[in-house]
Amino acid sequence: MKKITIAIDGHSSCGKSTMAKSLAKTLNYIYVDTGAMYRAVTLYALRAGLMDAETKHINAEGLKAQMDKVDITFTHDEAGRMLTVLGGEIVEQEIREMTVSNCVSPIAALPFVREHLVALQQKMGLEGGIVMDGRDIGTVVFPNADLKVFVTASAEVRAQRRLLELQGKGDTTTTFADVLKNVEERDYIDSHREVSPLRKADDALLLDNSNLTIPQQNELLLKWAMDCINA
Repeated sequence: MKKITIAIDGHSSCGKSTMAKSLAKTLNYIYVDTGAMYRAVTLYALRAGLMDAETKHINAEGLKAQMDKVDITFTHDEAGRMLTVLGGEIVEQEIREMTVSNCVSPIAALPFVREHLVALQQKMGLEGGIVMDGRDIGTVVFPNADLKVFVTASAEVRAQRRLLELQGKGDTTTTFADVLKNVEERDYIDSHREVSPLRKADDALLLDNSNLTIPQQNELLLKWAMDCINA
């Protein structure tokens, strides 16, 4: 069976990572969470004092000078879940917190950050047999991907899903209004940034999962993948 490259793009909090992980596991492919890579850079910038979490001001020159020190890798826990590693430290929980969520889009809009991470992502996918999700996978990272999918859902649905995820991790202070504001702000920044804005590739299949269950979306995505593999 031939191995293909699968690019999954879409808005924040629409379940891209969940469906990409499931598809990669089913196909026995490599999964890469590019969003986690941008979150890791954001965490690095915050920890290094190169970004102010309140004003979102970035010391861009300082961060650019340190990009070679931003060592991002992935590992797995005993249950097989992928974990993001920054400088040898597992930071999966830290990069999912609202502080990072509120700051990641401005970091991701920096051309030198995108150039650095896109090069890493393209290197990961040279051999095929990969499922990668993010904002510009089908348009920039893998413009010749065998299968491109653009995922979306209403902002309200995405905010509710994100809130439940945060509450499941013990967050009792973040409100629905907080998350909805974050989702809408990230949508605007992601789609209006100068470099690699979020957009649906012309040849991408649209998957609106506002009213789909996880099993339903996974079934549809697997069908599309198998149709492509068997074509």
